[in-house]
Amino acid sequence: MRYFYLGFILTVATIIGLLGFRGGMSRKPPLEIFPDMVRQAKLRPQTPSDFYKDNWSSRPHPDGTVARTKPYMIAGEQLKLDGKAVYPYQETPLSTGRINGTTNFTELSPVPVSAKLIDRGQERYNIYCQPCHSPTGNGQGVTGKFGVGGIADLHSRRIVEMTDGQIFYTITHGSPTGLMGPYGPMISVEDRWAIVSYVRALERSQLATMADVPEADRAALNK
Repeated sequence: MRYFYLGFILTVATIIGLLGFRGGMSRKPPLEIFPDMVRQAKLRPQTPSDFYKDNWSSRPHPDGTVARTKPYMIAGEQLKLDGKAVYPYQETPLSTGRINGTTNFTELSPVPVSAKLIDRGQERYNIYCQPCHSPTGNGQGVTGKFGVGGIADLHSRRIVEMTDGQIFYTITHGSPTGLMGPYGPMISVEDRWAIVSYVRALERSQLATMADVPEADRAALNK
């Protein structure tokens, strides 16, 4: 037993001799058994580097990152609110779907509706929305044939009465029930508003009445 105690004392003395007491001060560099990432190979910004062919240590932004210095663009045109360009870092109805300083959704889209915008919305809708909501928006998309239930009919009264901002918000964050996931990370702000405009066009295509048709065109429809 005494050999055990002797070995234990020698082991403790050795450890203390090498590492010192916890909290003790020493000018000697510490003994690092596992340095982990205390020192690591890295590039300093704005310094030359022979690691890349262009010899730049600072790399350009990857494709798809948010350009904070460029305003929103849609269909090749700059988006503006109150005559001013809008940037991604600003919290505006364009990026949130809500009236600034409130929790209320914007009644109408802040993006001017045009044929070009609706065409863009149709293209994005066909990619992201059609599989569930169907080409006409009635909720009878192909995913329903594989057991996906609870898909909303975009022509239902509940959705028709939603504000444009609420539809934008739902696309961004998903439905409150969790049946529809968030598409904000996949669809740009500009394209979300384009989809909103196309959803409104789909509603008109299914729910419009004769009163919605200009008087000059009603005669042609009655033939």
